[in-house]
Amino acid sequence: MNANEIRDKFLKFFESKGHLIVPSAPIVMKDDPTLMFMNSGMAQFKDYFLGNKKPPAPRIADTQKCLRVTGKHNDLEDVGHDTYHHTFFEMLGNWSFGDYFKKEAIEWAWELLTEVYGLPKERLYVTVFGGDAEEGLEADEEAKALWLRIVPEDRILYGSKKDNFWEMGDTGPCGPCSEIHIDLRDEAEIAQLPGRELVNKDHPLVIEIWNLVFMQYERMSDGSLRPLPAKHIDTGMGFERLCMVVQGKKSNYDTDLFQPIIKAVAQKAGVHYGDNSKTDVALRVIADHVRAITFTIADGQLPGSTGAGYVIRRILRRAVRYGYTFLGFQEPFLFELVDILANMFEDVFPEVKQQKDFVSNVIREEERSFLRTLDTGLKRLEQYFEAHAEKQVIDGKTAFELYDTFGFPIDLTALIARERGFRVDMEGFESEMQKQKERSRSATALETGDWVVLHSDNEVEFVGYDTLSCEAKLLKYRKVKEGKKTFYQLVFNRTPFYPEGGGQIGDRGVVRILGSDVQIPIVDTKKENDLIVHFTTDERWLSVDGLADKIFLLEVNKEKRLAAQRNHSATHLLHAALKKVLGDHVAQRGSLVSDEVLRFDFSHFSALTQEEIITIEKIVNEKIRENIALDERRSVPIQEALEMGATALFGEKYGEYVRVITFDENYSRELCGGTHVRATGEIGYFVIASESSVAAGVRRIEAYTGAKAVEYARRHIDLVQESKHMLKAKDLKKSIEQLISEKQSLSKEIERLKAEKVSAIKKTLLEKKQEVDGVNYIVDKVALPDGNALKQLAFELRNQVQNLVLILGAEVGEKAQLAIMLSDSLVKEKGWHAGNVVKEAAKEINGGGGGQPFFATAGGSKKEGLDRAIQKAKDLLK
Repeated sequence: MNANEIRDKFLKFFESKGHLIVPSAPIVMKDDPTLMFMNSGMAQFKDYFLGNKKPPAPRIADTQKCLRVTGKHNDLEDVGHDTYHHTFFEMLGNWSFGDYFKKEAIEWAWELLTEVYGLPKERLYVTVFGGDAEEGLEADEEAKALWLRIVPEDRILYGSKKDNFWEMGDTGPCGPCSEIHIDLRDEAEIAQLPGRELVNKDHPLVIEIWNLVFMQYERMSDGSLRPLPAKHIDTGMGFERLCMVVQGKKSNYDTDLFQPIIKAVAQKAGVHYGDNSKTDVALRVIADHVRAITFTIADGQLPGSTGAGYVIRRILRRAVRYGYTFLGFQEPFLFELVDILANMFEDVFPEVKQQKDFVSNVIREEERSFLRTLDTGLKRLEQYFEAHAEKQVIDGKTAFELYDTFGFPIDLTALIARERGFRVDMEGFESEMQKQKERSRSATALETGDWVVLHSDNEVEFVGYDTLSCEAKLLKYRKVKEGKKTFYQLVFNRTPFYPEGGGQIGDRGVVRILGSDVQIPIVDTKKENDLIVHFTTDERWLSVDGLADKIFLLEVNKEKRLAAQRNHSATHLLHAALKKVLGDHVAQRGSLVSDEVLRFDFSHFSALTQEEIITIEKIVNEKIRENIALDERRSVPIQEALEMGATALFGEKYGEYVRVITFDENYSRELCGGTHVRATGEIGYFVIASESSVAAGVRRIEAYTGAKAVEYARRHIDLVQESKHMLKAKDLKKSIEQLISEKQSLSKEIERLKAEKVSAIKKTLLEKKQEVDGVNYIVDKVALPDGNALKQLAFELRNQVQNLVLILGAEVGEKAQLAIMLSDSLVKEKGWHAGNVVKEAAKEINGGGGGQPFFATAGGSKKEGLDRAIQKAKDLLK
């Protein structure tokens, strides 16, 4: 079977067992602060396990796109070096939400593996939870008894809490699990040592293929376990491993999920997979990593310098670095592989095919940028070798800078160092790495207490589309510490507060406790695991007696909400105008909708011209003046909405039913959960403030609406009038052009005069040249207007004088400048280093500097020390 057939058989098997087949959720997590990426099959179903939301069916099956590169489950450094770890992978799973439990999960798993896929029963082993005294948990004898009906007792093993009690994070749903392992070794090896001795011992050919989790508990923040409202089944089978097993391979990378990529890269590099361990590792790294970055970018996460974007950039750079170091790729190459993936996965994950040009272009630009950085890093290393030849040690701070700034893994730095006779201060490097981790932890530290539950009901009704106030009861609350700030999170059974989502910021406002004078300021509203959570820093409400029985009045700040919804509706009009002017390739790549400003990111590969910006702005304002009435449709079946032509955003998870927002069915129709104006005329006026690049292939427009737009326009009108007054100009543009022309003429004249001055000084210096033992010394203090003139003079003298030692000082403004130039012959023969000399001499002017062996400069604040600095440099070079 090929990979597509294996996946299809899994889904059809569970469909025949009454499971609803659902699509994969996007890789990037939106409303779960505990996870950055979807790293397991169960993550998208967490709300169902916790009872926060009702599942669309009691039985579900799917294949989920996953990424494991951060936190507890981080396989990044193993990827490529072994044959079964991955960053991106598919997790096949079947789920029961309070329906069937251990018996069916175990029986169906065995049936699928042995009867549908035909795996040999005698090579399969199973594990069950052996209990844990510290947790007060007994062994899972129920699961063992069920397995005894199917397999001999010697193939059932007890596992530890580490191996057989499954939990994704520090808190959340969890439970004992039963794993199925397979022994893929040759018969001769099996005869020498039975597979049961190697289960969970990290043997590459005795591996786990399926984990059946019996979800019974919720892990609380204090470490305790609380029974879940219902018992659930959560299974996960790594698709890549399953393909290896079913296809009779000894490595995941030998399957048809990876071989097309590996062969393409190997052919381009002129190598053969299997011939060399170093190039094999590189080919595996690239094959794995290009899948991770392709699917994540297609799901809406661009490479960046922080958060999830930084993780993707790291993965991409690791792939480029392996290609650069071991396969000789000095030009972008990863982007060419997107086509292969698009064709391989078009039936199961069509988003890659739909966006392949965009994804390719983003990857290519990131590759180009990193290859330049890599080259800069190599030059930085060369400079370090020259400057520290006597030490022959790369200090930890420099090694970490190469890692953090230039993307050099420590093993690459160590390899290059060894080639030059250097070693790396590993203790110093680890110390710097630890400091960064601590900085990162403190920046994102989030301490979350357990919920104080007042009512067991978890259903939250959002009424904010129709009203800005309502009465409600408080369901639960908890205390959260984020850095030095302390918040309280409140969940009500009804709320008009819109939670942050779809780019729109969360509502602010107040909550009043009826029957008391307590007023709770709400500073933000967010969605967390499908709960609408209200944030406050106020503590006074905690002292109110009988909170569970109180009626709360929730009131949204009307002014801020109306301003935010004007901006949100304007983004819809803007999106449609961009498509009309630039083309259908335009797709939303992010947005920020606040009461102050709207920011809209979109896919496009060149800066907008002024004419295009004016046209887009004009179209949006025309639609505002048309006063198009809002057509809002709620609870529309997703397929019906798409057939209506509604725009869906890549990387968003849509439910079975969606909300459709239309402003003229022939102009703008989008799937959207945000709040909007009743008619476009309420927006008032729209003005584009800026257009810029935010990433490869992604542009950003910032704009204002309503009163903010009028203020913006007024400021610019006033600026124009003031400028005309200052220049005494009737025609402002003509006056500015004239000023620029005059400035350019004056600049040329200044440069000519500078050149004349440098030439005159050069002539004087050549007359002062002194020869000592075949070395020509020119040492003097000169009067020059700036550091560039000093540098120009030094290079001109170097071109005219052989065996030159040039030491020049100059007072430039309030600072002292020092320059040292040495002929290459003196650097090679005598081992002199201008950078080392200038550092010492610069101490006399209270400054610092450095540079290359042949040329270095320094600057300092102590002008009166310049003569001493010149003399010190001269003495050091005698």
